[in-house]
Amino acid sequence: MALRAFSHTEIENVSDALDIAEDVTGNFFKFSFGQWKKHRYDVRTLRSLNRHEIRPYAFALLNKGVRQTNEYDSRSREQDFYSICLQDHLILNALKKDKDLGLMPLLVYVFTHELVHIVRFCNFLKRFDDTDREREEMIVHSQTYEILKELPVPRLDYILDSYQGHRLCGMVS
Repeated sequence: MALRAFSHTEIENVSDALDIAEDVTGNFFKFSFGQWKKHRYDVRTLRSLNRHEIRPYAFALLNKGVRQTNEYDSRSREQDFYSICLQDHLILNALKKDKDLGLMPLLVYVFTHELVHIVRFCNFLKRFDDTDREREEMIVHSQTYEILKELPVPRLDYILDSYQGHRLCGMVS
């Protein structure tokens, strides 16, 4: 069975949502533009995923790899690099099943969530290969909520409420 990928119009929403998520996540962590450049990542959608990157759960998969760099001022020629692998088919299925969801707010939430993971890994607040994933997810859901709770995106409050059970109140990391 073929999985449905994002259309051209939906890809435009992906780009807009990523811009919003980068902006609010950077503001939350008080990053300058230069600091964001140190957090290397890209976004891939279903059309560019390898078979092993397609999952039947979660709206995105975060992969970590290493890239060679030719930057003059780089101390190391190898640097960590992350890929946010969007699961178009799961996002589109969720939108089809729940008419209260919207593509833009859902993508803003997903991207913000994944960017928080990347910030935590790049700043050594958490190891990528740590086995206590449940606790990490609760921390990230909590920080994602803090970042997005005041953002005036229509239907985002519905998504934040949907993930309420995934957050730990009062947890500081």
